[in-house]
Parts: sequence; C-alpha cells; structure tokens
Amino acid sequence: MISREPTIERLATAQQLLLTPFGLDETHLARALAEIKAHRVDDADLYFQYTRSEGWSLEEGIVKTGSFSIDQGVGVRAVSGEKTAFAYSDDISEASLLDAARTVRAISAAGAAGRAKAATKKIASSRSLYPGIDPIATLDSTAKVKLLEKVEKLARGRDPRIAQVMAGLASEYDVVLVARADGTLAADVRPLVRLSVTVIAEQNGRREIGSGGGGGRFGLAYFGDEQIAEYVDHAVSSALTNLESRPAPAGEMTVVLGPGWPGILLHEAIGHGLEGDFNRKGSSAFSGRIGQRVAAKGVTVLDDGTIADRRGSLNVDDEGNASQRNVLIEDGILKGYIQDALNARLMKVKPTGNGRRESYAHVPMPRMTNTYMLGGDTHPDEIVASIKKGLYATNFGGGQVDITSGKFVFSASEAYWVENGKIQYPVKGATIVGNGPDALTRVTMIGNDMALDSGVGTCGKEGQSVPVGVGQPTLRIDGLTVGGTA
Repeated sequence: MISREPTIERLATAQQLLLTPFGLDETHLARALAEIKAHRVDDADLYFQYTRSEGWSLEEGIVKTGSFSIDQGVGVRAVSGEKTAFAYSDDISEASLLDAARTVRAISAAGAAGRAKAATKKIASSRSLYPGIDPIATLDSTAKVKLLEKVEKLARGRDPRIAQVMAGLASEYDVVLVARADGTLAADVRPLVRLSVTVIAEQNGRREIGSGGGGGRFGLAYFGDEQIAEYVDHAVSSALTNLESRPAPAGEMTVVLGPGWPGILLHEAIGHGLEGDFNRKGSSAFSGRIGQRVAAKGVTVLDDGTIADRRGSLNVDDEGNASQRNVLIEDGILKGYIQDALNARLMKVKPTGNGRRESYAHVPMPRMTNTYMLGGDTHPDEIVASIKKGLYATNFGGGQVDITSGKFVFSASEAYWVENGKIQYPVKGATIVGNGPDALTRVTMIGNDMALDSGVGTCGKEGQSVPVGVGQPTLRIDGLTVGGTA
C-alpha cells in the first residue's frame, strides 16, 4: 500500500467526511469565500467539523450510563477591522454554505463593494503530533466495560476504607477542515481519550474524596494495567491523606507548589493574562509590558502546542495555522503574547498557532494549548526543607482569576503544613489568594522536577471549553496569602 504524507492524508480524510458526502468540493468552498469577498473584508474562513464522541461511567460496581453522539456542521466567518460576523449551520450543503456566506459579508461598510481576487490554492503546513485514528474503535464495548470494572476492583482492593468508586471513560474522534480567504486549506484529525477515577474514603463517620486519571491524543490501549494502577493509587492516596487532614492555618506565608497539575494556577493566573485579545484591548495586567521584567530571574513560561500526544496539542489550530512552541516569559522578561489571526493582524505581529474554538458553532479566539514553566536546578526536597512555616500544596481543585487586576483565588485539594523544613500533617480547606504578576516576582526557588499534568485539563473562556495541558516544577513562592479554616 502506498502511504501519503500525513498532511495530505489528513486533508483527504477531512474531505471524505465533510465534503464528498454532501456533494461539495474545493470549488464550492472557493465560491462561498468569493461571495464573502465581494464586499471588502480583512479576512474570512470556513470551518467544517465532524465529531464523534462516546462516554461510559461506572458507579456502585456497575456501568450506569453510556452515551454516543455525532455532530457535524460548518461555521462561516468574515472579519473587517475589529468586527466579526459569524454564521453556522449543522446542515452541510452548498445552499447553506452560500446562505451563510451572504449573511456574514454584510459586516463590511455599505457600498464598500470590491472585486474578489482569485485565491491560489495552498496546503497549510502542519505537524504530525498524534495518530489520525478513531480512538472509539480501539477497544470494543465489552473491553471498555471490563476496563472500568478493573478500575473499581483495584480501588476497592487498595484499602478497606474505600467506600465508593466512580470511574469514567471518554473517547472523541474530531475531524476539522479549514478553508481561508487566501486559498489556504488545512485539516486535522484529532483523537482524544480520558480515563477518570474518583473514590470516597470513610473512617469514623468522616468521608473524604480523592481523584486521579489522565489521557491524551492516542488510542484506548494506552490505559494498560500499569497506567490504571497509577491513576487508582493517586486517587486512593489523596482520599486517605485527606482523612487525616486538619484545618488549614491562615495568613501570609511561604507556599510551595508541587510539580505537574499545580501548574493550573500558572495557567489561570498568568496564562490568560498573556492572551492577545486582552492585551490588544489593554485589559490585561501584562498589557504594554513586552521587554519588561514581569517575573523573578529563572522564571521561563512557554505555551507549546507541539508536544506529541498531549491533550492540549494541535497539528494545526482552528484557523489553519501550524501550532508552535511560544516562549512567553524568558528568565523573567516578557517576550510575547498568545495570538490568533485577528488579534495578530491588529497588533501587527504573526499568529502563534493559538486560534482555537470549541466547535463549528463558535468563533475562534486566542487560547492556550500546553502552558508550563521550565524547571530550575534545585532538588524539590531542598525546597520543602527551606520552609520555616508554610504550606506545601500538591494538588488543586477549582479557582478563578480577574484578568484585569491579575488577582486569583485557588483551593488546594491536597496540601500539607510544614514547619522547620518538615511536613507536619495534611491540611484541608486551604485557599491560596494572590496576584498573578506579583506572584511571579515572588518565586524564590525553582525545582528540577518539571512535569506536565496527566492529561485532564479543560479551559473555559467566554463560554467556550477546549482541552489544554499545564505543567511546572516544584516552586517556592514567598508572601502569598492563605485563607484557611483554623
């Protein structure tokens, strides 16, 4: 069998799913874009999407729910200056496509008709970061149920105090096709899987929860015995630790954040403030500060959509631009922002491969992919040992941030009180309060243990959710406020 170059292969897959069944080809796309360009617009694109998803959940030893869905449609966008006109339809047809095109072209000023320039077809450059497979088909239904039952059996067998186990398995096959006004065609075939486990431990009438799980852009075979055991151990350990937790002290103190998932604080408190739209509008605490010191020396923050198999990675973004490894902060100096096409054009910079949208029914905007801080040269044990009195937080639950001020609030789901360099006991109810830009300047020690999260992150912005990754090494931050229960 003759194999094709991956970019061409993905384009062929997208055309077979999104154009051919509906009697469409590239000439129909060009005709729709020409309709939009009949009025003067700065940019326009068509975004076709086919998504097939499946989910299974287990509770009380039995699979209680199963779901399967297929969604498909096309979004049509025209951009003029800062204005965007957008229409979408779940009916993929020539009539719907042309109707949407005529609707959105009205964004341009009345009477500003122009001659549509002939676009030259070109295939967008892209990456090959994950297999173009349908992950739903990588295990049959019986095997999926057995996988969840194995999770439940393992968790209950870890400790008699485990009173309840809940597990979920989700798979998604997502195919997108982007046609731009300049003739560019881009496509991606995106697998995505996730296994989650939540346990409730009970002792002397007290109940505590723990969770684990992970996933990425690959097939379900990834969830082998060793991987499942790792997720289960994490969930059980967290629940049992919290059974022993005491009320958290409050006040201003040194806080050490563990590696991996605690990078969610970096994502929320720093990452969103580096997105291009907030900075173009001057509403971010980082606006106008490129080239300035915004963090302590040694702090380097990246957004990298090019890491193989990662949940937040993309071969191309949702505007047809190849994903990139973007250095946002280097050794404490702000180097740049995360950009989509619209904000990049208005800010006179290049797109960074961060134009993302939840689906064909949403407009793209600058969004993070995998956002993380690089490691330093200090052993994590040395960092914990440096705490005179403070908090060591190894896992986080929910949080929120105000983009304009940079203020954030996060709840620690697993944390420990430390005195004189020794972990004393686990604490519960610790809330970390601070200011993102200010917190970056208070980083005093950076561990050599940088780790990415296990593949569970979902980011929300303006009502849209997209999969993301986070990561960081162990970090010591001085002078953060901890709201406790003690």
